[in-house]
Amino acid sequence: MTPEAPSVGAASPSQDSASRTASYLDEAERYSARNYLPLPVVLDRGEGAWVWDVEGNRYLDMLSAYSALNQGHRHPEIMAAAQTQMERLTLTSRAFHNDQMGPFLRELCEATGYDAALPMNTGAEAVETAVKMVRKWGYETRGIPAGQAEIVVCEDNFHGRTTTIVGFSSDEQYREGFGPFTPGFKLIPYGDLDALKAALGPNTAGFLVEPVQGEAGVVVPPEGYLAEAAALCRDNGTAFVADEIQTGLGRTGRLFCCEWEDVHPDVLVVGKALGGGVYPVSAVIADAEFMDVFRPGDHGSTFGGNPLGAAVGRASLRVILEEDLSRRSDELGQWFADELRAIRSPHVEEVRGKGLMIGVVIRESSGTARPFCEALQQRGILAKETHQQVVRFAPPLTVDRAALEDALVDIRVVLGG
Repeated sequence: MTPEAPSVGAASPSQDSASRTASYLDEAERYSARNYLPLPVVLDRGEGAWVWDVEGNRYLDMLSAYSALNQGHRHPEIMAAAQTQMERLTLTSRAFHNDQMGPFLRELCEATGYDAALPMNTGAEAVETAVKMVRKWGYETRGIPAGQAEIVVCEDNFHGRTTTIVGFSSDEQYREGFGPFTPGFKLIPYGDLDALKAALGPNTAGFLVEPVQGEAGVVVPPEGYLAEAAALCRDNGTAFVADEIQTGLGRTGRLFCCEWEDVHPDVLVVGKALGGGVYPVSAVIADAEFMDVFRPGDHGSTFGGNPLGAAVGRASLRVILEEDLSRRSDELGQWFADELRAIRSPHVEEVRGKGLMIGVVIRESSGTARPFCEALQQRGILAKETHQQVVRFAPPLTVDRAALEDALVDIRVVLGG
């Protein structure tokens, strides 16, 4: 199947500009590891929900760097905070205090309702930190025998790319050639409460779960799943650990996706949009019962909590709260998903998601989602396929409704509705 995709870029590329694109692509192909398959577009500028390529064509960013750009590209308040801090102090390591980290962690805890936060850089680092925290908590608080702590995880999970994390993935490509893997993880089907209940035991330290599985194709669990899962964990004395790296900070229509079911996780993992699309910032947030298992020397990061990252994190969080981006995501997301469902396309099996985290599932009989994404690119819309069959739509939460209305015109053409 070939989706309809006449080219309607905002600028007509000259031969020179087209050769610039080809030159960049050739250079990347020659010198880059081939661990990505990006769309053939070379971007050089961004503003709000929009990006421009080296040929001058404008695109609506419908991926937001996998939800790292909830506040949009180069939000003025975040950029100003970064610029101010870069002119003062950027790095101290954790050998010394800095004047940004304390306020950053206090503001993060006040916004989330926890006692303490441990700052890191990337999402994968934060997940690794949570794993260490929960295991040590299990040994010291639960009395789990040494070396026997288990963490339950879900099939089709995506928590990062470290060897420990890919070791408990159910995706064979993520694992192939990277073993041996860290033991101590039990894999169960996502959204299956009976499987979770059967997996929980005396040595289960934690249950690590994404409230919505993003990389798996924007998979939403059955209603009530998160609340029931948290209750099962509580009854078993197991830590409920929510990976809200993609779903958090307004993306699904609440500050955190677990709030849809009034769940307050024992351990909350955040990242991506915490850096406002400017600087990598992540954190593990928990009450003292969990955080106090760490003592000096147990864990650390040279860049975690650095003054530049902390200043950016403060501004990023402030923008989300002051501009009420969670409410905006909820309202725009419900409307946009309904509009997508109203497209009568023979190629679409399902539209699913929460807030502005939406997946359009392409029927296998129509081929993969990749050609649809390529056709959208030709019409000035940047989206990306995930798990072969799903087109993910996740624009910045600052996007104008008018921009989405215009995009729907092209989406309808590409989907053949």
